[in-house]
Amino acid sequence: MDVNLEEQWIAKAVRNDPESLACLLQHNYTFLYKYMLKVTMNRALAEDLVQETMLKAIENISTFQRKSKFSTWLISIGTRLYLDGMRKQRVERRWQEQEQALRSMRFEAAMRQEDWPDALDALARVGYDIRIPILLKYYYGYAYEEIADWLDIPLGTVKSRIHNGLKQLRKELQGNDEQAEASVKPI
Repeated sequence: MDVNLEEQWIAKAVRNDPESLACLLQHNYTFLYKYMLKVTMNRALAEDLVQETMLKAIENISTFQRKSKFSTWLISIGTRLYLDGMRKQRVERRWQEQEQALRSMRFEAAMRQEDWPDALDALARVGYDIRIPILLKYYYGYAYEEIADWLDIPLGTVKSRIHNGLKQLRKELQGNDEQAEASVKPI
């Protein structure tokens, strides 16, 4: 392809010329698809990512600064979309594993005929960075200074996490009480 022609398309596309943008995207489609196919090793995912990349390029064409080739810009968009998707899957997988572990603990408590307080469910829903200081302070009775030393974070951060975490737990537990009251109907 003629480099000058692509430069002309880019110049017009950046100024919101839809025909030039269409030509650019069509010209780079196969290149981008082959790249995404190699990255994902999954035909359906590659196709989805190419479509998302093309949409992002259309939305953001005015930000293209011509510091790199247009195909390089498309690859960077596609790669970021893929990596963001992988991070999201990793977070979802961790959440599912945590939920499964929590269900297992509830089941074990039921088998031992022990109560499973709503507070433990609420505590399981806060992040570990908040859960650990709360447990160390209120369940095990350690001082703020000790917690700060163990977690290697500033004392103010420990206090802030505990304060905000307790506020969040109270809100969730209050919401559970309101739901329970609403579900009880007078006879």
